[in-house]
Amino acid sequence: MAEKKTIFIIDDDKFLLDMYSLKFTDSGFDVSAFSDATEALQKIVDGAKPQIILLDIMMPVMDGFGFMEELKKQNLAKSSVVIFLSNLGQKEDIEKGMQSGARGYIIKASSTPTEVVEKVKQITSENKTQ
Repeated sequence: MAEKKTIFIIDDDKFLLDMYSLKFTDSGFDVSAFSDATEALQKIVDGAKPQIILLDIMMPVMDGFGFMEELKKQNLAKSSVVIFLSNLGQKEDIEKGMQSGARGYIIKASSTPTEVVEKVKQITSENKTQ
């Protein structure tokens, strides 16, 4: 059996966080869920190496773009595949997300939790071949 992929899910919406955590756990992922990006960042600073980071943009304290800036600035999680999961679906938001170093961008409102899991699997498998 393949080893479980580790995923950090960062979203300040507790309901969505629980739902996505359950969905990814059921799909064989090793899930760490965070409702605060600064908490997730601290885990990475402390040595956690998630293979995938699923990241909301609109959050209090530190938003998704700020989280990406910190990863770059501190040279962290270089091998992690970061995917934005947001309701911000404007072209500018998506471009900003991709320019910040994300490998994917999923719009919450237009994807079911099952589709989100499938899209994450697809994005991470595409990145292995590059």
